Amino acid sequence: MLLRDRNLRLRATIINAIRSFFASQGFLEVDTPQRIPANAPEEYIEPYECADWYLQTSPEMCMKRLLCRGHEKIFQVSHCWRSSERGRRHIPEFTMLEWYRSDSNYLQLMKDCVDLLRWVAEACEKSDGISYQGLRLDPCRDAELITVREAFVQFALQDVATAVSEGTFDEIMVTRIEPSLPSDVPVILMDYPAQMAALARLKADDSSVAERFELYLGGLELANGFSELNDPREQIQRFELANHKRIEAGFAALPLPEPFLRELANMPPSAGIALGIDRLVMLFADAERIDDVIAFTPEEL
Repeated sequence: MLLRDRNLRLRATIINAIRSFFASQGFLEVDTPQRIPANAPEEYIEPYECADWYLQTSPEMCMKRLLCRGHEKIFQVSHCWRSSERGRRHIPEFTMLEWYRSDSNYLQLMKDCVDLLRWVAEACEKSDGISYQGLRLDPCRDAELITVREAFVQFALQDVATAVSEGTFDEIMVTRIEPSLPSDVPVILMDYPAQMAALARLKADDSSVAERFELYLGGLELANGFSELNDPREQIQRFELANHKRIEAGFAALPLPEPFLRELANMPPSAGIALGIDRLVMLFADAERIDDVIAFTPEEL
């Protein structure tokens, strides 16, 4: 009980620091509905039904519509739900931080990540480093940048295109790539294959990869960000492909977020990112399980 009480206080400090960071950067905090008609269809994410709608798996659909309506810098701390996710680092109801910038791309989000980690470390009086599961981490260091293509060659001794075509990309990521990434400093794994970035803009000089990245620290995946796709026709095609893959995997197709698709053409070049707050707290609390940094687990309700 004392451990959880300490971690809940640390959690409050971190969330307050997050809010103060984005206020210092001129962001508007928004609060969008959590029960919605449709999420973005994704192959491996199963939403919870709620009456005839769904609980959000992410606040992205509504937040992107705000970008389409002229808001330039927005952020949100919100609860999200994903069915069948339970483990040491996963829980069906979790807390997500998302932020979006118009007239921007994923490079600016990478800088935001580095600056945010430093801000949180200072708020927690951990600028000199943190201890996490026997590791000494420096959250204030500049992030190491590694492309997915480089990571596959270096850590898996395999071409990433081959892994995608053979359907082994996700397995290799989990078993070979992620365990091999540097753990003591922030790491940004960037430029994912186009097939692994359903909502991201493709790179102008190489359409085989998308402007998507993930942020890691201490072996934990913390965030997933990308330059936003703002072509409605291409987005519909990607959603339909995701539903096709869901059906092939034995899952039901999901409805498309029609209002989002209708407004998407009005989105300026933008970038957005989702960061798991529970995992961030785990790092600063030196917590082995997500259960240790939340007020109640599902099993306690």
